[in-house]
Amino acid sequence: MAVNKKKHLGRPTLKQGGLSKELIITSARKLLLEAGKVPSIRMIARDLDSDAMAIYHYFANKADLLEAVTVSLVAEIYQPSGSGNWKKELMQLCLSYLRLLKDHAGLLETMLSMSVEGPSQVFADRLNVALAPLNLDKKTLSDALALLADYLHGYALAMHCCSDQHQLTIEMTEGPLNLYMRALEA
Repeated sequence: MAVNKKKHLGRPTLKQGGLSKELIITSARKLLLEAGKVPSIRMIARDLDSDAMAIYHYFANKADLLEAVTVSLVAEIYQPSGSGNWKKELMQLCLSYLRLLKDHAGLLETMLSMSVEGPSQVFADRLNVALAPLNLDKKTLSDALALLADYLHGYALAMHCCSDQHQLTIEMTEGPLNLYMRALEA
């Protein structure tokens, strides 16, 4: 006779040792990388061998979870040191951001559809550090961020849509980024 094991609603299994925000975010990131799209709450719960309602104990809704996941991913891009070599710092920041967007299909679309600014604020803060040696006024810095973000997002979308991965590479952005940097110096 088979025994039907019931899950305790809202609780992880003992084998997991308990849920945590970090464990849920790690699972969501893994599933995003594997599937190339944002996982559902049920997929995450299944991956954690838990009940979907348990996720809501840690995150008020899916939007809160998505923000936490995207912020944790964007937080891994290059962190400028403020060393004064702003061109090198900016180039590394941009290239690492494009690598992140390339490696995590669906991440850009998810970030662009979000109503919160958490992930974009991480990038903006790092850009501010990289560009600090230029002492740009607030309006110019805001315009520089908008132009750069639009360019990087457009390029990431083009890479995603391109059937030949060798036709558009991340390294191909170095020329346009150098032009952007010359304009900032002017």
